[in-house]
Amino acid sequence: MPDIVIAFFALGLLAGLIKSDLKVPKATYETLSILLMLTLGLKGGMALHGETSHLAITELLSVIALGFIIPLSLYPLLRKLIKLPQKEAISIAAHYGSVSAGTFAVVMTMVEQSQWPLRPETTLYLVLLELPAIIIMLWLHRYLQAKVTGNSEHASTGSVLHEALTSRGVVLLSGGAIIGWLYGTSGMAPLTPMLLGGFKTLLALFLLEMGISTAKVCFPIPYKQWRLLLFAALIPFVLAWAGIGLGMLLDLPSGSILVLAGLTASASYIAAPAAIKAAIPDANIGLAMLASLGITFPINVLIGLPIYQWWIEQILS
Repeated sequence: MPDIVIAFFALGLLAGLIKSDLKVPKATYETLSILLMLTLGLKGGMALHGETSHLAITELLSVIALGFIIPLSLYPLLRKLIKLPQKEAISIAAHYGSVSAGTFAVVMTMVEQSQWPLRPETTLYLVLLELPAIIIMLWLHRYLQAKVTGNSEHASTGSVLHEALTSRGVVLLSGGAIIGWLYGTSGMAPLTPMLLGGFKTLLALFLLEMGISTAKVCFPIPYKQWRLLLFAALIPFVLAWAGIGLGMLLDLPSGSILVLAGLTASASYIAAPAAIKAAIPDANIGLAMLASLGITFPINVLIGLPIYQWWIEQILS
């Protein structure tokens, strides 16, 4: 049986498909997303407490490099093969180069359930992969705009960095990681029962809302976007190999490889939409949400992650 939290995603998806009046209030969803990202950051920081002297800088830099390579590789594919306009191609490349906090939470739960070994710094992968794609694709947008308009201000990276580094997800994840790292398990004890002990409950409720949202953006199916739908369905299985390949190259333990594969296969539906909407207001965010949340997220959670886990088992056996 899949992990219990997946059942909540399926319940939300079913509720959306049958047009039930079930819904998670917006304020509740906002609270859940804040608590989920903060808890993920805290868990990562606690794992790093007392371990920072053993951090592998090469590993972390390689993960960051992957965050730049993936969106830059996807952009020409989205332009030439999927035949998207420039702004939509930049937007979707940024979404797929960035990563999904929900997928990260699910894959971490899978690793814990399987008792696969993890490096302490594995919890940093989420932040390390979320930022580069947003930054590089927004810079590319400014650069291409500057070539058309001749206005060099479009190419300025200052506001791009500010938009990316001050987004809610980045502040919560990095801030939580710093707090968890500073205080460690003993210092975090007063918050452990509510935040860490209730992590699966938070994730289950978050996935319930994700299921409802998926049904909304996916149905009725927009057949005119068949190229994008096919891309969103197939690309996770390609991108997962980028994570698996890098994990093997770095000789990571199996749990860290699975987390990296799950992240590279995922697409952002929280941080990237907010950043893209602010920087490229006339980009069609609905297309990106259709692909990342409507197609890629459920495929990863329901089908992809167990397949990636099986691939890694076969390689390492």
